[in-house]
Amino acid sequence: MGILSSKNEASPRVAQVKARYFNSIKMVVAAVLITVMILMTAIFRLSNDNLKKSQENSRLQSQIESLQSQLEKESSTALLANAEKEGNKSKAVQYITDIQAKLKTINTYMRKRGLRNVAFKKINVESDKPVNETKLFNDFNNYLDRLVSNIAYMPMGYPKLSSFTSFFGHRDNPFNFGGNEFHPGIDFKGHKGDPVKCTASGRVVFAGRAGGYGNCVKIRHANNIETWYGHLSKINVKEGQRVTVGDQVGKVGSTGRSTGPHLHYEVRRNGQPVNPKQYLSLNM
Repeated sequence: MGILSSKNEASPRVAQVKARYFNSIKMVVAAVLITVMILMTAIFRLSNDNLKKSQENSRLQSQIESLQSQLEKESSTALLANAEKEGNKSKAVQYITDIQAKLKTINTYMRKRGLRNVAFKKINVESDKPVNETKLFNDFNNYLDRLVSNIAYMPMGYPKLSSFTSFFGHRDNPFNFGGNEFHPGIDFKGHKGDPVKCTASGRVVFAGRAGGYGNCVKIRHANNIETWYGHLSKINVKEGQRVTVGDQVGKVGSTGRSTGPHLHYEVRRNGQPVNPKQYLSLNM
């Protein structure tokens, strides 16, 4: 028990407090302390678990970043390899495009001369050796450049699509029965006014009257080669003019020493007539 006093009275008064109240207070305090300790322990454990999870998350994040970096590196390498492959493929495609353009030009020249198109073996651009492939294409491209130039400036094909009436070499003289003469060209059958086309690109070195040739056009080409077109009824070009294979240089006629409308065609090398027959087709 305990003793209580009052200030309003002259002598103190003793009050009794039962001991069970003190015991109850002690129990409550002990319970509170125990609860606090349990909560603190739980909080500590939770904090420790959170720390471990945070460390684990950091470790996993680090691994993820490392994997992402590796994947990006591998992807970049793969993309670079693909880019190089596509680059080589694009070059190959460009080479093929250039070659096809040249072939188209060649075949255009062929058609203008009344010849069949030139066919070339198809090249496969899918290769694991772009350097060798590039060299192959460069060599072939240079070959085609030379071929285009040779075809353009080399007399080839027919100045007029028709049958022959007279060939190169010695023949009977049509104006002197029983005699013979040397014929320096080929005669093509025709009608007055039929178009006459040049068989190669070059420069007109003569356009006018030329004795027995009548109205005549002479064109100089590469390698000191000339083509002559005689007995024309009309001349469509002028001296000094540049002409391209297939251009119309005149019209069939019977001027000069002629027995009727036809085209006299000559090919001359270094000033000397050669058989035009060897220039009528493409020999490769």
